[in-house]
Amino acid sequence: MAFGDLLEQVGSTGRFQILHVTLLCIPVLLMASHNLLQNFVAFVPPHYCSAHANLSEYQLSPREVLTVTIPLDQAGKHQRCQSYVAPQWHLLDKNVSVKSEEQGELDVEVALQGCTDGWSYNMTEMSSTIITEWDLVCDQRSLKQMGQTIYMGGVLVGSIVLGSLADKFGRRNLLLISHLLMAVSGTCAAFSTSFPIFCLCRFGCGMALSGLGLNTFSLIVEWIPTRVRTAVGTLTGYCYTLGQLILALIAYFVRDWRWLTLAVSSPFYFFFIYAWWFHESSRWLVLSNKHDQAIQNLKRVAKINGRHEEGEKIDIKMLQESMKKEMSCSQGTYTVLDLFRTPTMRKMTVCLSAVWLSTSFAYYGLAMDLEKFGVDIYLIQVIFGAVDFPAKVVITVSMSFIGRRPSQSGALIIAGITVLLNLLVPYDQQTVRTCLAVVGKGCLAASFNCCYLYSGELFPTIIRQNGMGWVSMTARVGAMVAPMVLLSGDYTPWLPGLIYGGAPIISGVAAIFLPETLGSPLPDTVQDVEDRGSGRISKTSTNETVVLQDTQANLLKQVI
Repeated sequence: MAFGDLLEQVGSTGRFQILHVTLLCIPVLLMASHNLLQNFVAFVPPHYCSAHANLSEYQLSPREVLTVTIPLDQAGKHQRCQSYVAPQWHLLDKNVSVKSEEQGELDVEVALQGCTDGWSYNMTEMSSTIITEWDLVCDQRSLKQMGQTIYMGGVLVGSIVLGSLADKFGRRNLLLISHLLMAVSGTCAAFSTSFPIFCLCRFGCGMALSGLGLNTFSLIVEWIPTRVRTAVGTLTGYCYTLGQLILALIAYFVRDWRWLTLAVSSPFYFFFIYAWWFHESSRWLVLSNKHDQAIQNLKRVAKINGRHEEGEKIDIKMLQESMKKEMSCSQGTYTVLDLFRTPTMRKMTVCLSAVWLSTSFAYYGLAMDLEKFGVDIYLIQVIFGAVDFPAKVVITVSMSFIGRRPSQSGALIIAGITVLLNLLVPYDQQTVRTCLAVVGKGCLAASFNCCYLYSGELFPTIIRQNGMGWVSMTARVGAMVAPMVLLSGDYTPWLPGLIYGGAPIISGVAAIFLPETLGSPLPDTVQDVEDRGSGRISKTSTNETVVLQDTQANLLKQVI
């Protein structure tokens, strides 16, 4: 008897599983809200240096104030980080042309200075943001990107720390901690009195998000049978995608950054309360030598599913027999270094690392820079979120009929090309620019979908978790670096687009050197990978096909 048979005995798709999966999926809807929250709480509104204090005694319109206090740039727009030392009253004379001023034809020598009196903001989109709260503009503008990088750093640290703790203390316990950490950190971020405190709290939110993702998906897949794991895993993934649309809706009605942060964080207090009902994974309990508790959980599940009599038949002997295979597979020690010891494994790991890093790098590079498209920020968030739905459907069909390798490579190369094409489109053609960006974002979302399945099929069973952990880490590094690349646009406007477009194309080419896995058996050992690299491969057996389906769902335990 396998554990799957034991799960069937207590009811594998009964009331418990439906309620369990539903309650676990609800918080996933708000995970995207924290990943993309920066788009709204750090929105940069139009701003100019505050007018001189002595201008208040004059009855000037806002436009006249700008004219006499703010110089124009080469594009004929008011500069955001400089002002005249003294008001230029002569510019109110209609006979004085702006052109003559730009060419230096005026007799008066104009002296400029920084925004010594602060900034004035045009708050039509948001009532307040962290940008207006702490004046993160001009010389301080890099702090905006630093804040998102710190958050992604928390996601990286959380995946390492909370992931390992979950193996030691259990999925349910770490999920409870993650819910509470997200609620408290988010609340503290909403009431931050300084930018450093805000960043520290957001770092905590990032850690919590990793704990939520890893342990939510673990509890989902470890309580449902193999035959429905792919469908349930796909449904859970769409919950994250739907969360992007929910964020746009919440942000549209909550325009203050503090209340918006609180709105997407406070529900986790409620999630923390009902998460006490969740049942710890019986698989983990057995592997942790907690057989009595595992039996109690299975009996509770049987009772909820209306199979009380079948549940009472379960004893320690039956449980140990069902977990014999899992316990034998858990023996042996392997490290990340095993991913680089042999030639084929080394080449495969390097190529997959490039794929994951560039996918995450370009994905967040596009998703976190919505302001540049000149479209309503709420509308573009909805469009960017909605495109993930058809993108994931298309890539799933492509992987099933064309193959994993061409799907992975094609998604990345097409994404890179669309980003590069955007560099050639004039800035005033916002519709074309937005369409290209949406196609690129969709291809990157599809690439993520392919990454999880393809990588799990490439890594051998004995070090599959190490391999998935490694490539997941490279993805988070890419997400950390992505915001900082935007800063290069202050010096060379086209450079961020070149980097965001070039990285997926390079990794798409690297993906061509990976082996195809469609219809191939899962490798169990490193030697199986080396044999596959040399062309020695066996046909897929029926059991291996079942294991393959099981692995596809288990890979959803990783978070984007």
